[in-house]
Formats: sequence, C-alpha cells, structure tokens
Amino acid sequence: MALFISLTAMAELSVTQGSAVAAESGSQSSSPQPEWTYTLRPDDTVQAVARRVLSSQHSVRDLMRVNGLTKANKLQAGDTLNIPLSWLEERPEPAVAVAVNGTAHHVSPRHDRQRPLKPQQQLYSGDEIRTLTGFVVIQLADGSVVRLGPHSQMTFNRLTRYRKTAMVDTRLRLRQGSLETEVQPMETEGSRFEVHTPSAVAAVRGTDFRLQALNGHTRLQVTAGSVAFGPPGEAEMVPAGYGAISGGQTRDPVDIRPLPPQPEGSPIPNVIESLPATVKWQGSAPDDRFQVDIFNEQSQAWIDRRTVEEPQTALKNLDNGRYRIRVAALTDNGIAGEPWQETVTVEQKALSARLSSPADGASLKDDMPSFQWAYQGTNEIGRIEIARNSDFTGSIATSEWAPDARAIPSKPLAPDQYYWRVVTRAGGDSEATSESRTFTIEGTLPPTAIINVNYIDSQVRIFWEAIDGADGYRMQLAEDPGFDNIVREAEIDNTTAALRLIPGRRYFVRLQALSDTADKNGRWGSPRELFVN
Repeated sequence: MALFISLTAMAELSVTQGSAVAAESGSQSSSPQPEWTYTLRPDDTVQAVARRVLSSQHSVRDLMRVNGLTKANKLQAGDTLNIPLSWLEERPEPAVAVAVNGTAHHVSPRHDRQRPLKPQQQLYSGDEIRTLTGFVVIQLADGSVVRLGPHSQMTFNRLTRYRKTAMVDTRLRLRQGSLETEVQPMETEGSRFEVHTPSAVAAVRGTDFRLQALNGHTRLQVTAGSVAFGPPGEAEMVPAGYGAISGGQTRDPVDIRPLPPQPEGSPIPNVIESLPATVKWQGSAPDDRFQVDIFNEQSQAWIDRRTVEEPQTALKNLDNGRYRIRVAALTDNGIAGEPWQETVTVEQKALSARLSSPADGASLKDDMPSFQWAYQGTNEIGRIEIARNSDFTGSIATSEWAPDARAIPSKPLAPDQYYWRVVTRAGGDSEATSESRTFTIEGTLPPTAIINVNYIDSQVRIFWEAIDGADGYRMQLAEDPGFDNIVREAEIDNTTAALRLIPGRRYFVRLQALSDTADKNGRWGSPRELFVN
C-alpha cells in the first residue's frame, strides 16, 4: 500500500530535453512547484495534451517552454512532459450521500439553511453534513467511501478532479464526531485526500482508517495502509494496526500506540432464516468491552453501532439482505482496535397467521370491530385485509402494518357481509396470507358528535349533530372521562339540551343515537369536557 507523499517538484524529466528543462526551471523560481509527469502515448502530441488537460489560462506554448521544447524537438511514445499542477483544468466533482439511516441534515452555502439530508443527494464543496442520531454513507467521485457517525459535523472543503487525469483533490473538515474511510489507492502523484480536525490533519494515499474529533483532541485508528497524522507540520506516519491521539492533554504532538488485538469470532451460519440471532466471539481479556457495527452490503447503509460488555450481540429487526458484522475491542479511553468482520445473509420467511377472532360467520354490531390473530413466526409484522368477496379484489379496508396481533379496520364498515384475512411480513419482502373468514356487520347507527357548547352563568347548553334514522338520543353526564361515576342520564328527542352544573367542578358529557331496535343503537360519541367557574 502506497504511503502519503508530500508534493514536491518532479525529478522525472523529458528524455529528450532534460538539461534544457533543468535550466529553464532553475531560472523560473528557486522554490519547487508541484508538477504532474505525463507519459506520452502513441500518436500523442504536445498540442493534443495541452488541449486535453490545460486550463484556459495556459497554452501549448507555455507547456513547451516549461519543458524546454522547441518545434524542432521530435517526441515519441514513452517520453514525458512535466506539467505544473496549477496549470491543469480543475472540475468540481460532487459527492453523493448513497445511504442515510436516521436523522441527518444538510447545510449548503447556496441556501444557508438546515434541511434534511436525503439518500442520493449530491454534495458540493462548501456543503456541511450534521448528523444527530443518524449514520451517513458518502461516496466520492473516485469511488472512495466516507461513513459519518452520529452526532458529527463535517464540511467538504474541496472536491476536485483534474480534467482528463486520474488525480483528485479531496479535503474534508471533521469539526466534531466520528468518520470512517475506505480511500481508493491513488496511483498518480498529485492526488490528495485529507481530513482536517480542530487539532490534527490525517493525509492518506489509499487506506482505511477511523477518526474521531472529541473534546479538543483527535483519535485515529488505521486498519489498512498508513496515515500521515498529527498537528500541521508535526505529522507522523501511523501504520496499520496502530492508533494515535493528537491534541488535548497528550504529552507528544502524536501519541502512537498499538491497537487492541482482533477478537476471535465464532462461526456464523452463512444464511440466517429467523431473528433474533446471536453472534459470539472471544476477546483477549475477561473485562474487554466491544464495539459492534452493522452494515448493509447492498445499500452500503450503516445500520447500527452499539457497545456491549459481553462477547456477544443479538441481530434483530433486520430486513432480508446481506450484512457485514464488525466487532472490535475497546480501550479504556474508547479507541476501537483491530476488527473482526463477518458477512451474513438474512433470509426470513413469513408464515401464515392463525386467526383468533371474530369467529367465522360472526355477526357484529360494532362498525369498527377488533380483529385478533397469532403469529406463527418470529420478527413478523401483520395487517388485516377486508373485502366483500373471497378473492379480495377491491379490498375496502385494511390496518397499519404493525407487530401487534390485534387491529381495527381503517374505516367504519357499512352493514353487509365481509371477508377478512391477515397478511404477515418478515424481513421486509417475504409475505404470507392466512385463511379467510366471513363476518356480518349488523345495521347500527353511527356515533353522535357534539358540535357546540354554550356557557351562560352556571348553565350549559349542548348542541349535537342529527343522525339519520335516530328515534332519539341518550345523554350521560359524568365526573370522570371513563364514565364510571355517572351523575345524570337522560333520553332526549331533539339535538340540544341544557344542564345546570356546580361551579368549580369538571364534568364530561357524551351522547348515543337510539333506534327503535335496541341492538341497532349507535356507539357512544367522543366525550366533551365541561367546566363552569
């Protein structure tokens, strides 16, 4: 794995004009300038290279001058041209938030307001990401991945690609919180990937590392390659398997120490068909604590991070898919060590629910009856479906998806015969359907709603809506919202009534539409609180 290399003047010169270039560059400036060495391909010309990579401020004449070339020089494939980086045409390359799990916000200089961050949203230089409880996975233009943890704040200082080259210039600022990177190897000199924090800079050329900016200091863990890390001007190389701290109360500018060893994982089935499932491992010490991370391999989403005291954790509430489980031991000051990783596939299958009530063929008075069932699998959710025909085409009512084994329909049901069943779902995409049953809703009147209350001294007048088909109304007055202590009950022929109440006491009133057939009486309407000063 290549290490970070600071930009210096390139020593590799054109094979045809080496001495001339040295003289030319020596007369230009005493300080070296970062340069990119371009190797000519078959049929390449200086003119073609200049048109392809130079910005509009520079021309083929400038390129020939800096390389000590004249029109008489004949170049061939394999010869090289030195091109100052500042001459190359730069193009902004947006990043993409490929996955957002939980709450995260986006702040752009273009609107200077905090807005929810959405999956697949493009991100530009100057943009800022703030996570609350959420995890964000960001993909850069060169394929590098940045994962931002909860309670973090990161700004994109620079997102640039040099036109028609493989070089990129990425600079991030982690103001607080944590991030992880998987940086693509940088094959071309001049590429840069840096993360700045309030107390340190981490610079890499292709590696995996984790970084935390907390309470005035920065912590680093390197799991692949090497990272140049430390305060500006005092960086030290931190190789894989080591961690480092900079800032705060550290004795040296960079305190480098070995990471805790990798836990030894126990075998996990390649396919998990039911949840919860337990993942186990062994640490190097009895009192080890562990950090567990879960990633979705398909969406790249960072699903969860948890700290556990025991060498095991439970996988639950996961949709079907492929996941990467990562476990690392924690030091006393919270630095995660070398990780043990394993991938598993979750393939849960929903099972048909067993219906409980109402019984098949039941006759019901309530126009929003309660339905109950029992799950036959684990980690399942379900909902009812109600239709007027046995094939459930044109379903007329459902319920919300929920883990409860009880539900009421989404709307009142008119008097008629119906079919009902339960659909169960497991893992987000596996569904099963129960047997169906019939039931009948008997004709009942709807609930009565109070529409107005007028107060005149200690007297209260109540008005309610008229119910078609009602022969009258029953009114109840109680001292509690549950109507356990009823102080007055009366039957009334019209849609208004006057009550005289004791000042300073709270009362509750409700109404029921009455029918000439008692089993068709309506349900009680919503109660209304009454109070007289």
